[in-house]
Amino acid sequence: MGTEVRRVITGQVKNKVDDIWQRMWEGGITNPIEVIMQLTYLMFMKQLDDNDMEAERIAGLTGQEFRSVFPDTPEGREIRWHIFKTMRPEDMLAVVSGHAFPFIKTLHTGNVFAESMEDASFGFTKAKTLERAVNGIDDLLDHYVNDRDDLGDLYEYMLSKLNTAGANGQFRTPKHIRDMMVALADPKPGQLLCDPACGTAGFLISAAESIKKRYGDGMDETQWDLFEGPQFTGFDTDQTMIRISAMNMLLHGVTRPDIHNRDSLSRANTISGRFDVILANPPFTGSVDVEGVDDSLKAIVDTKQTELLFVGLFLRMLKPGGRCACIVPNGVLFRSNAKAYRHLREELVEHQRLEAVISMPSGVFKPYSGVSTAVLVFTRTDTPGSTGDVWFYDMRHDGYTLDDKRDEDTAHNDIPDILARWADLDGERRRERTEQSFMVPREEIAEKGYDLSFNKYVEVAYEKKEYPPTSQLMAELRDLNARFVTGMDELEAMLAKDGE
Repeated sequence: MGTEVRRVITGQVKNKVDDIWQRMWEGGITNPIEVIMQLTYLMFMKQLDDNDMEAERIAGLTGQEFRSVFPDTPEGREIRWHIFKTMRPEDMLAVVSGHAFPFIKTLHTGNVFAESMEDASFGFTKAKTLERAVNGIDDLLDHYVNDRDDLGDLYEYMLSKLNTAGANGQFRTPKHIRDMMVALADPKPGQLLCDPACGTAGFLISAAESIKKRYGDGMDETQWDLFEGPQFTGFDTDQTMIRISAMNMLLHGVTRPDIHNRDSLSRANTISGRFDVILANPPFTGSVDVEGVDDSLKAIVDTKQTELLFVGLFLRMLKPGGRCACIVPNGVLFRSNAKAYRHLREELVEHQRLEAVISMPSGVFKPYSGVSTAVLVFTRTDTPGSTGDVWFYDMRHDGYTLDDKRDEDTAHNDIPDILARWADLDGERRRERTEQSFMVPREEIAEKGYDLSFNKYVEVAYEKKEYPPTSQLMAELRDLNARFVTGMDELEAMLAKDGE
C-alpha cells in the first residue's frame, strides 16, 4: 500500500461542513464530540431512507418482494428523511425528536450502530438549528457525495475536527500515520484484525481500505462476507466512541463489525490467540488497578502502567505468527528505572520477533499532544531467538509541519522512504550507523540492556574542519581594527566640516 491519500473533500465541501458546525455551535451544541454524534444520527436517518428507496426501486425493476424498514403507517411515513426534511422547523423537530430518533434507537437491523444506540439522546432543542443541520446534510450527501468512499472521506473530515484530547489520553491518530502502519502490518483478506482501543475506528477503516485496494479484485465470496463485518474487531471504554466507530465502519462498507464497549485491560477481556493483525494507538497516560487486570496479562508484564499493559495485551490477543503495529510513548523504548519496562522489551526481543522501531517526531500528534512516540512492529512467535536484526528508522518529517497548525508540507515527508526501505530490508543491512535507518542485531540490543531508542545505536559523523593558524587570525583582526579606526577618523572629519 502506498502513502497517497485520496483527497475528495474539496474546500467547498469543507466550508459547508464548517458552516453546519457553526450553526450547531450557535444553537447551543458546542461539545465537538456531541456535534459529531448528533450529525451522525442525522446522517444515519438519511442513509436509512436513501437505502430503503433504492431497495424499493430495485425490487420494482426485478419484480422481487419489497419490505420497507419503515412502518406502513402515517406515522411511519413521516419519520422518513425525504418527508420530514420538507416540514416546517417546529414540526420537523417534533417528528424527529419524538418519533424518528426513537425509531432508529429500537431498529433491530443487526448492525452494531443500532445496538450502540440504547442510551443515546437527541441533542437538538431548537427547531431552526435542526432545520439548518438537516438542510446542510441533505445538500452535502445529495450533491457532493458520489459513493461510499466519498461518504467515508466526508465523515473522516468531520472527525478531524475533534481537536481536544480525551481525559484518559485518547486522541485521533492522523490518517497518514494509520495508513503507514497498515502498510507495515500488511493485513490480507481472510485475516482477523483488531484494535483493542479503537476510538473512532480509524485503524480498522485504514485496514479495510487497504484490503479493498490491494486485494479486492481477487477476493472470493467467503472473504467478502468476512470483510463486511467479522473481520474487524474493536473495543473502547467510551460508548460515544463506539457509536462513532460503528457509523464510521458503516460508511466504509463494513456493516457488521464486532465493535463493543469493553475495557480491554480488564478481566472481562479473556481473548487470547485470536487475531492475525493488531493495529493500535492505545492510551498512554495513567495507570490501572492491578487487581482488575487479568492474571494472564500480568504474567506477560506485571505492572499498572497502561502503555506496557497494552503491548502485553497485544501479544496475548495475537495468534502465533500474528503481527502487530502499535504506537508507544518513547519512554517504553529506553526507561530502565522501572523493571517492567526492561522486562517487556526483553520479552519482545528474546521471546517474540521484534521487527522494527520507527521513532516519530514529537509534533505528529499536535495539537492534541506533544509527546514523543514510536511505532513498534513485532510478530508473536513464543520462540526464543526469533528476533534477528531489528530495523531502526528515525522519522524526522511526516509530510506536515510539526507545529500546532499541522499544515501540509509535502517537501518534507519521510513516510514514502520508510515504506520503500521496509520493502527492501536486505538493502538496509548495508546501511551505515550514521544514516537515517539501519539494522541492529539482537545480540547488540541485549548487550545494551534492551534499549530500543534510535540514539543508542546511531553514530554521529563529525566533520573535521581546518582553521587558519592563530598568527593569521590575529593579523586579520589587526587589519580589521585598523580599517575601523581609519573609518572613524574619516567620519569625524566629515562631521567637523559640516559644522563649520
